[in-house]
Amino acid sequence: MSRSALVLGVAAAAGLGLLATNPSEQEFEPFAADQLTRLVREELCSDGGLPMLARLVVRDCPRLIQSQHNLFGKLALAATRRRNFGLFSLYRTDLGGQQLLSDWSIPRYTALTLAVAGRFVILRTDQSGSQPSTAQAQGPR
Repeated sequence: MSRSALVLGVAAAAGLGLLATNPSEQEFEPFAADQLTRLVREELCSDGGLPMLARLVVRDCPRLIQSQHNLFGKLALAATRRRNFGLFSLYRTDLGGQQLLSDWSIPRYTALTLAVAGRFVILRTDQSGSQPSTAQAQGPR
């Protein structure tokens, strides 16, 4: 077997491996739920997160947010567009911006996520005009 045939065979095997492990939208949903649950908990459960009246009603903010984990996954999936390139996919999620009270709105959140080899890697995020940031890679759950 020639060297070029070996290289071609390895490249084909790698391509088939990536194709077979390109995470689906069903695998994206729990990943997005984890990310959104963490984000909402940080945003609402910290000092100044909820309006004063809401803080009087909500006794255990982190637990309330965690109880909505599955809903957050469905919301994120509904607000996400997938571009499938076969070997990998790009997911763009655009959430928020709605005005809930006269002085309180849901922060706008945008994320670009790469799905490849059974993992999700957040490439870029932006929240309500804040500075873009990145996160670490995570596999599907």
